[in-house]
Amino acid sequence: MSKRLYRSSSDKQLGGVCGGVAEYLELDPSLVRIGAILLLFVAGTGLLAYLVAWFVIPLDTDT
Repeated sequence: MSKRLYRSSSDKQLGGVCGGVAEYLELDPSLVRIGAILLLFVAGTGLLAYLVAWFVIPLDTDT
């Protein structure tokens, strides 16, 4: 069985992107959220990347 990237429907704050990435990478969702916030402030591309991921990554429906 292959591992797939989905937005989390159970562990989400805004769109479930960070929760889904954390599940995929087997990390704590707080670490992924902190990384996303840092990308937002440091590079300025974090918001654009998050919005693109929100629309591109499908929602996990097997919860």
